[in-house]
Amino acid sequence: MLNLKNILPAICLIAGLATSCQPKAEKHGTLANNNTTLSPDRAGYNKLSAEQERIIVHKGTERPYSGEYVKDMGEGVYICARCNEPLYTSKTKFDARCGWPSFDEEIAGKVKRLPDPDGMRTEIQCVKCGAHLGHVFLGEGFTAKNTRHCVNSISLKFIPAAEIRAKS
Repeated sequence: MLNLKNILPAICLIAGLATSCQPKAEKHGTLANNNTTLSPDRAGYNKLSAEQERIIVHKGTERPYSGEYVKDMGEGVYICARCNEPLYTSKTKFDARCGWPSFDEEIAGKVKRLPDPDGMRTEIQCVKCGAHLGHVFLGEGFTAKNTRHCVNSISLKFIPAAEIRAKS
């Protein structure tokens, strides 16, 4: 189960939604992905579905336009589906029309960049757990930052701003 108590202060600080975000009482909730309830595995990470494991652990790619966050432009924070680390805010999301969620900036210190073995692309991973997120591309001109994090929806979970506010 996802415990927002541990990540809520970071999400609130990052999203700028409140100066102090302490839950009133500890609450446990779950996030669903393809009707699969996530629960902690032996390593303390969320249990992954077979498709999540294919992408997050084995560095696969979901089909373009198949992910649940491709067109979603709601206000909130995107967290790692494996470890719940906040990775991106909705303020940095944009529609690149590439078939995957696109962000022009990660939350500082939360995403690491690694060259693909073929040297053609740069992989992005969650700093905390090493989950494969997708790839980053520079110089395409989509935004003023000239950066596009092309992320698999299945590697993320979205926490709406309204849910964050309700927990504070």
